[in-house]
Amino acid sequence: MTKLLLIGYGRMGKMIEDVVSARDDCMIVGKIDPLLPAWDEKEAPDAILDFSAPGGVKSSANLALKYGCALVVGTTGFDEEARKLLAETAQKVPVICSSNYSLGVAVLKKAVRMTALALGEDFDIEIVEAHHNKKQDAPSGTALSLAEAADVKGDKPRLYGREGQIGARGREIGLHAVRGGTQAGEHRVLFMGDNELIELRHEAQSRRIFAAGAVRAALILSRKGPGMYTMDDVIQL
Repeated sequence: MTKLLLIGYGRMGKMIEDVVSARDDCMIVGKIDPLLPAWDEKEAPDAILDFSAPGGVKSSANLALKYGCALVVGTTGFDEEARKLLAETAQKVPVICSSNYSLGVAVLKKAVRMTALALGEDFDIEIVEAHHNKKQDAPSGTALSLAEAADVKGDKPRLYGREGQIGARGREIGLHAVRGGTQAGEHRVLFMGDNELIELRHEAQSRRIFAAGAVRAALILSRKGPGMYTMDDVIQL
């Protein structure tokens, strides 16, 4: 039975708790949140899941080092100091930090990379993402990571939307953000060539998929050695 410590008990924290309650291979031994009673440190965790805020990463890293356990970080917006701290922590315990823990998105990124490699430079690449009307950032972190996966040589500029007399398209990867309603998240990657179109698409129908992926990451990393891991290691392709 894998023991999990949950840091942050907002919407994602509650979803993670719900996902864990339906499994028989893991359990939550503690929850840390300003609105909850102090955590009873009777049982050492095998993995920590941090879905609190960027400012809490130092505390989470210290706890992971204290217990020698895996650290799964689901918050974004880190500064350089926080990224350096996570890299240093990964030298002693397994760490993963992802903007999207959906297993489907992880597979999509892999497929985008393989498609870009196969098609070469003869196809134009556009990425369209849609999210709910309360999302703060645009384009999404997932869209940016998909653009990185599609940019095989690392030399394609990014263009965020188009307006006016822009002239002929260049070598850029276009990224376009749509916001509205309660859309959990949709990402489309378009490879457009002469007389043909390849579209790779993922739609999140519930935010529960992110919680399920984070729990899977925690279970896998709890059995790994020190290092900085990615969702590629979680889907194991």
